[in-house]
Amino acid sequence: MTVSKSSLNSIPTCYATVSIGTPNTPLGQKLKAIADAGFQGIELGFPDLLSFASKNHDKDVDAQDFDTLCDASRKVSIMCKEAGLKIVMLQPFSNFEGWPEGSDGREDAFRRAEGWIRIMKAVGTDMLQVGSTDSPHALSSVTHLASDLQQLCDLLAPHGFRLAYENWCWATHAPDWKDVWAIVQKVDRPNIGLCLDTFQTAGGEWADPTTASGLIEREGGKEALERQFRSSLEELGKTVPKEKIYILQISDAYKPQQPLKAEPDEQGLRPRGRWSSCLRPVPFDGGYLPVVEVAKAVLETGFRGWFSMEVFDGGPDGQDQDWKDLGAYAKKAMRAHERLLEEAADP
Repeated sequence: MTVSKSSLNSIPTCYATVSIGTPNTPLGQKLKAIADAGFQGIELGFPDLLSFASKNHDKDVDAQDFDTLCDASRKVSIMCKEAGLKIVMLQPFSNFEGWPEGSDGREDAFRRAEGWIRIMKAVGTDMLQVGSTDSPHALSSVTHLASDLQQLCDLLAPHGFRLAYENWCWATHAPDWKDVWAIVQKVDRPNIGLCLDTFQTAGGEWADPTTASGLIEREGGKEALERQFRSSLEELGKTVPKEKIYILQISDAYKPQQPLKAEPDEQGLRPRGRWSSCLRPVPFDGGYLPVVEVAKAVLETGFRGWFSMEVFDGGPDGQDQDWKDLGAYAKKAMRAHERLLEEAADP
């Protein structure tokens, strides 16, 4: 499918609240910076909601104090309307699927699901982002994973809510777009689709933060890697229906200054997960991933929905930054969005 420049003019722009400032940055300041930069919507990050609730209720709000979180959500909804921002999605809902039957983890997952649905109703969003589980305890059966997601879809459906399933490139069983697409097809519900991500796709299938080159090193070298990656993107562009893509998240990645250790850290986080948490800038700002190629593949499906900046930019050394000028950073992200569309369009 052709990707004409004119067809990209209507693509709506979104920015994740967790991708600017820190959880301690006042949410109102984040919303102002995002709106002033010209973005039309936000992904509401749960850490930001939790921080906002704690500040506004003058106590440390627990992540499962859903009464207080819903009260805070209603206030956030008003703030977003005043800023002219649509709340596109609540994120990130993690480690939901794959728990063994009767386990404490499964009980907790469904309790959280019911609470997050309450938050969605209170804040006024219709989409829940679910990242493919990275729990080491998750069962590998695709049938089991799909069954859990079917049940979540069925909890969301009476409210008119949708599930955006994202491959996390460090996930236990579904790290690639093909993995989550296979699961989504098996779930077979009208209210489930994909949350695709330039970092998760390129960072999982092309790059590797544990090697000196920053690339996946396999037999055949870089030429074979590029060939296999192009083939994957071509398959994405030709096989995934545009209506089954709910959102595309945008970020690049810095090549680590030193290769990351291949082993999980003390918290059990795998290297790509550690890389993701603090080394993801906006495109064209020091990263090295083939972001344009991924975006173009998604556009070749016919998708013209939300493009959302979801970055975790701790600078090239991953040590974070002072965030003195939120507005300037958000405007830089908007310029990156505009350039991305220009470079992804057909000549």
